[in-house]
Amino acid sequence: MEIATETERKYDVPADFELPRVPGADGGRTHELDATYYDTPDLRLARNKRTLRRREGGDDAGWHLKTPGDGSSRTEHRLPLSGDSVPDELLEEVRAIVRDQPLRPVARLRTHRLETPVTDDGGRTLALIAQDTVTAETDGGTQTWQEVEVELTDGDTKLLDLVERRLLKAGAAPAEGPSKLARALADRLPAEKKTAVKDLVLAYVIEQRDAILGFDPGVRRGDPEAVHKMRVGTRRLRSTLKTFKRSFRPEQVAFLGPELKWLAGQLGEVRDGQVLERKLLTAVDDAGEQFAPVAREIRAHLDAKIEAGRAALAGDLNDVRYFRLLDAVDDLIGTWDGGESRPARRARRALDKSDRLLDEAWLAGHDEPLHEARKAYKRARYAVEVFAGRGGKPAKKLVDKLTDLQDVLGAHQDSVVAREILQELAGRSDNGFPYGVLYARQERVAEDTMGELPGARIASRGRKLRAWLGR
Repeated sequence: MEIATETERKYDVPADFELPRVPGADGGRTHELDATYYDTPDLRLARNKRTLRRREGGDDAGWHLKTPGDGSSRTEHRLPLSGDSVPDELLEEVRAIVRDQPLRPVARLRTHRLETPVTDDGGRTLALIAQDTVTAETDGGTQTWQEVEVELTDGDTKLLDLVERRLLKAGAAPAEGPSKLARALADRLPAEKKTAVKDLVLAYVIEQRDAILGFDPGVRRGDPEAVHKMRVGTRRLRSTLKTFKRSFRPEQVAFLGPELKWLAGQLGEVRDGQVLERKLLTAVDDAGEQFAPVAREIRAHLDAKIEAGRAALAGDLNDVRYFRLLDAVDDLIGTWDGGESRPARRARRALDKSDRLLDEAWLAGHDEPLHEARKAYKRARYAVEVFAGRGGKPAKKLVDKLTDLQDVLGAHQDSVVAREILQELAGRSDNGFPYGVLYARQERVAEDTMGELPGARIASRGRKLRAWLGR
């Protein structure tokens, strides 16, 4: 699959529009394009600013999936023409959006295109100006219009600005819609709303929902960073539901809490193995060449764990359980009714609980209470993040200090899990000595992190850092 960044601007033009003179633009060619667009019955792709088409004609005939990019740019995934069924590679890119809904043709657009290249003095193509006459056929009937697209190839935005000035002077206007398909389906698509979400809890929930959807394609491709970030988004969302449960309907919290825990766990089956493998193999490498056989055994054990996790996750992400989870998150956002009046108090209480758990764990000196304190601080940090934009520098600094504290506790917990794996592998080995050496080193890691804990604990409790949360 070819993936490219497409930077273009679109313009509405009258039927008698004539392309103005643009420096370097000459030698236009005509193309007859015939594109069939696919979507769900309720137009989930179009509603999420994605277009999926099978197009014949022109220089790039094939299957095209366009997804949102930055500013005037979009990402285009391309595959060669192959039958009338949507290729699996493209379907996987939008599976989290379409879920288990069928894809079917929703529009046919036939375009007569006059394409004019804009070149520099050396003949290099900087941009393409396309003057299109479009005939769109949908269930709602047929419509025809003209428009102009200007797409960069090797040029820059200054060239786009220059061409735009010429087009506007000649009678063009910036396009009202984002795409030809959006114009063809205008009677079925809701008007775009750009109003900012004012409630901070709701905005945070939307951010995490978008993270889950956004990293889903990367997780399906096996990208470790996508697995990590999707898991973080899942944990943040679950934590928000738990901390601010009075802002949501009880039945929504009751359903989504366990389901988000399940999803985070499935992602963790892959992610935890990746993290442990990196840390343990680094420790083995530092121990010397004589530990090479141990490194091979650790790698084989964790690779098998990671691969099993990936196989299970691949099935989970195509399972109806995952799709209903996503539906429930959409419903959570769509039925929001304002939440509670002073949600910031919840974040303060979450912090107070974390402090208490850590103090108790410090006195107990056991691994499990420290792990529970770590999880509590993670929830508290997520709760603080909801309001960090409102709290200014103290809020941002508090998030940083809580992250530092969580990292110390996380390093300690990683050493606990590493020792469990080393103990398991030592029991299978004919020579347990090297595992014992590595076990002792992980004990030293735990001791070192405990040495760092008092400073991180004190740094996270500064009065000025927390004053903005109130009581």
